[in-house]
Amino acid sequence: MDIKQCYEKMGGDYDEVVSRLRTDDRIKRFLLKVAEDKSYDELCERLAAHNIEEAFRAAHTLKGVCLNLSIKSLHESASAMTEALRGKTEYSSEFEPYLERVKLDHERVVACIKELDI
Repeated sequence: MDIKQCYEKMGGDYDEVVSRLRTDDRIKRFLLKVAEDKSYDELCERLAAHNIEEAFRAAHTLKGVCLNLSIKSLHESASAMTEALRGKTEYSSEFEPYLERVKLDHERVVACIKELDI
């Protein structure tokens, strides 16, 4: 799969990212780092530990990474998760649907990245 196909499949905006990073090689280099990024794992771990402040930080980091790389689907779910956590100090079951959406989007993005022609 090439970069443009990857962006289409994972719900990203190829035209936007290419306008920012200019070349498919550069985009690919950063996308491969996304698959290794620990922000999603940290979000899950911090929520499981009910550490809302650190969960917020992890969600915010994931949101920023996706915004910079125009990964729209995961950016939107990470952004919603960030806003659900913002200003909260205690765990709530209201976070669970947000986390489930982030999980699904993250899995799709990572799977697409792993299908890239390297």
